[in-house]
Amino acid sequence: MKTYRISWGDHTLELGKRTRVMGILNVTPDSFSDGGHFFKHDNAVAQGEKLAEAGADIIDIGGESTRPFSEPISDEEEARRVAPVIESLAKRVSVPISVDTTKAVVATRAIDAGASIINDISSLRVDPELADVAVKFDVPIILMHMKGTPKTMQLAPTYDDLLGEIIAFFEKVMADAEARGIPKSRVIIDPGIGFGKTVRDNLLLIRELGRLESLDVPILVGSSRKSFIRNILKDEDETDISPELPEVETGTQASVAASILNGAHIVRVHNVANTLTTVKIIDAIRES
Repeated sequence: MKTYRISWGDHTLELGKRTRVMGILNVTPDSFSDGGHFFKHDNAVAQGEKLAEAGADIIDIGGESTRPFSEPISDEEEARRVAPVIESLAKRVSVPISVDTTKAVVATRAIDAGASIINDISSLRVDPELADVAVKFDVPIILMHMKGTPKTMQLAPTYDDLLGEIIAFFEKVMADAEARGIPKSRVIIDPGIGFGKTVRDNLLLIRELGRLESLDVPILVGSSRKSFIRNILKDEDETDISPELPEVETGTQASVAASILNGAHIVRVHNVANTLTTVKIIDAIRES
């Protein structure tokens, strides 16, 4: 596995030798996996501290749900949700905080509050000015592949060549980012498990993840509690099962293990403690 070292501000991430764990903190009333649990400020800050104490290397805070068929919210509402939580949490934890947003205004407010990574599911396509924010503050940016938008992405997505199209997508958006002033050394890519992909697409993407190594940047995978896991595990007569069931967590850890073995440098999850156990074992197997 290729190794990378990203240094910025007060932070350094060594990627490759040990898989890094990004803990998810949704400050939303309607996320698919834990909507409403951490919408209140104090609950969100407490959860962020728990993620750090459990061993998260990064805490990813988002204020707008990106579940399938979700509706967008205003810049101001999104910033109002995340900035105070980031400001409080940044005083309590030492690990870098990333802001999960597609909007330059929100990213600016978040970084002013203490965030130091931008996680953009749109890869600069929703708000190209987000690139200017990344350059101004000299922070890493995560660029994700998504077909369509959260509202439309699961309306019968199709590909002629899944991996080939995703690689071509990243070649373009990385070139666009570099043209806007973002060096390749600041880019992390996320193939977008569950974003405009069928169950089979997600499984194939994890199995063939190693093909993305040709792009020569760190790879992040976010499979935690996603619908492809729930679809595999549910009974035939069930439309869906709760993302918080123990068997869904077991399925998540199976997908995390496969992702690490196939080249993931960072895994984005809800349950950090369980994931660290998986990471220790799979990293040991990989390095043996």
